[in-house]
Amino acid sequence: MKPFQYTILAILLSGFVATTYAQETTELIFHKSHESKKQNSPFSDAVQAGNMYFLAGQIGMDHGTRTLVEGGVQKETKQAIENIKAVLEQHNMTLDNVVKCTVILADIKDFAAFNEIYTQYFTKKPARTTFAAKDIAANGQVEIDVIAVK
Repeated sequence: MKPFQYTILAILLSGFVATTYAQETTELIFHKSHESKKQNSPFSDAVQAGNMYFLAGQIGMDHGTRTLVEGGVQKETKQAIENIKAVLEQHNMTLDNVVKCTVILADIKDFAAFNEIYTQYFTKKPARTTFAAKDIAANGQVEIDVIAVK
C-alpha cells in the first residue's frame, strides 16, 4: 500500500474506534417517576442517554387525582403539556429543551383545536409528528411524548 492509502485507512479506523467507544460508554439512566403513585409503573418517566432525555408519553391526566381532566382535547392537551413540564423540571429543563414531539390524537379532526394550545407552549417549534389512533390510554383524546436535550 502507498502512504496515502495508509493515511486513509488510519482515518477510517480512528473514526470507527471513536464511534464504537462513544456507543459503548453512553450510560443509560432509567429515571424513576417523581410521583409516588407512579413508582411501580412498568416504564420510566424519562430515560437519559448522555444529554438526551426520552420522556414517556403523557395524557391529559391530573396526576393529583389520577383522573382525566374534563373539557375535551384542548383541556387534555394543556394538562398533558403541564405533565411534560413537570417531568422536565425534575431534570432541570424546560419546554425549550424539547427537540422532538410525537403527538397522538384520538381523532385527527381535533388537529386544529389541539394546535391552538400546543403552539402556546412550544414556542421554539420542535420537530413534530402527529397522527391519529383509535384508542388512547384512559379514553384520552391526546397523548404527547418528547425528546429533550440538556
